[in-house]
Amino acid sequence: MSVTSIWSGLVAGIVIGSVGRLLVPGPSRQVGCILTILIGLVGAAIGTAIGEAADLGSWLTFAVQVVVAALVVAMFGAASRR
Repeated sequence: MSVTSIWSGLVAGIVIGSVGRLLVPGPSRQVGCILTILIGLVGAAIGTAIGEAADLGSWLTFAVQVVVAALVVAMFGAASRR
């Protein structure tokens, strides 16, 4: 694993986590920056696995990644309300 791939993974996590966070109203505002990046990385990993398994194109894979990240943000928001 090179330094470039680590930086590109972090940037992807920031973008995907931020877009996923914007899609969830209300409780997602309680999720911090570091957690947003981690959620984005999880969403990217799971979305990539789904996209490759279903043989989706790059844009649909990105959409799946964002949806997965939004679902994870919603789960964290719901858990933090309790």
